[in-house]
Amino acid sequence: MATPYRVAVVIGSLRNNGFSLRIGQALAKLAPDTLKLEIVTLHDLSFYNQDLEANAPADWTAFRDKIKASDAVLFVTPEYNRSIPGVLKNAVDVGSRPYGKSAFDNKPAGVVSNSPGAIGAFGANHHLRQCLTFLNMPVLQQPEAYIGGVGDAFNEAGELVKEPLREFLQKYIDAFAAWVAQQAK
Repeated sequence: MATPYRVAVVIGSLRNNGFSLRIGQALAKLAPDTLKLEIVTLHDLSFYNQDLEANAPADWTAFRDKIKASDAVLFVTPEYNRSIPGVLKNAVDVGSRPYGKSAFDNKPAGVVSNSPGAIGAFGANHHLRQCLTFLNMPVLQQPEAYIGGVGDAFNEAGELVKEPLREFLQKYIDAFAAWVAQQAK
């Protein structure tokens, strides 16, 4: 088998045991051998300020390097006020700068949004897709991943216990693996 594609799984929440992190970890366990998923949290990423770009902070450089070293990016995000969390928008801004040197450029992407509510963070999913279009990231279109009712999907240890969700995530990560391989050609 060829070397697996490296996928940066950007977690759009700062919660230590948030649903987005748990979903990202579940996807990593379910991923086929053709993918190697690396969880990328945003806990230590400082706010973007163009004035600092000439002497970029080390945390920006580390984040950009993780994205550049990946073959694809998978975003897992909750929804805040019908959009993406500020920390995720900041990560998009940090990774896409300086202008013309975006770490995200032309990397295949996927978006998995989640919410304890019924609509599965539809607004966040589509707001993020709008950013990714501008960043020249081809995004997996089908299956779409709006995960609603995630509140009871994991046990106390963080293990996925909701079988229909496991089946859906397996379908999604398999489709994402095929998408990444297709884009690599």
